[in-house]
Formats: sequence, C-alpha cells, structure tokens
Amino acid sequence: MTAQAQLKPVGVKLSSEQRERLNNISRLKKRSAHWLMKEAIQQYIERAESDELFRQETLAGWEEYQRDGLHVTQAEMENWLSSWGTEDETECPACHS
Repeated sequence: MTAQAQLKPVGVKLSSEQRERLNNISRLKKRSAHWLMKEAIQQYIERAESDELFRQETLAGWEEYQRDGLHVTQAEMENWLSSWGTEDETECPACHS
C-alpha cells in the first residue's frame, strides 16, 4: 500500500474571513492553502503532544513528591546555580525530606 493510498480527506469549515486570510498567506508564501493547512495541523499536533507529555511528566513528579517528600529548596538551587563558572563551583545539592 502506498503512502498516498493511506491519506484520507478531511473537511474543515472556515469563515470567509479565515479563507481569505489563508489565501493571502498562500499567495505571499507561494504555497497552496492545502499545504499551509497540513503544515499548521502538523505543527499543532506536535505542540499538543509535547504539551501533554510535559503535563504527564509534571503530574508524575508531583505524585512522586507526594509519596517521598524529597526536594531541593529554591535557596539551595540558587546557591548552586550562582556557583557555576566560578572557582568555588559546588556540586548539585542532594534531595532531602
């Protein structure tokens, strides 16, 4: 089966203003409106997937903190970061309860 055979058409309803704006961009970029819509959808999908992964990782981190209480304070982190690039550079602070 070819890649072309796997493609399925999808209808998108746009207001006349949106359609005109899309056509203007299409002319400026010398790309078809179809290409612009596919590109926009692809970028949206990638951004939405990335956002969802970040959300899941954040929730997992919060749940882990709720279980074990391990953390580093903001002051500890700021002290460590301010030591970067100096002769007195310190090790990353250890997590504690």
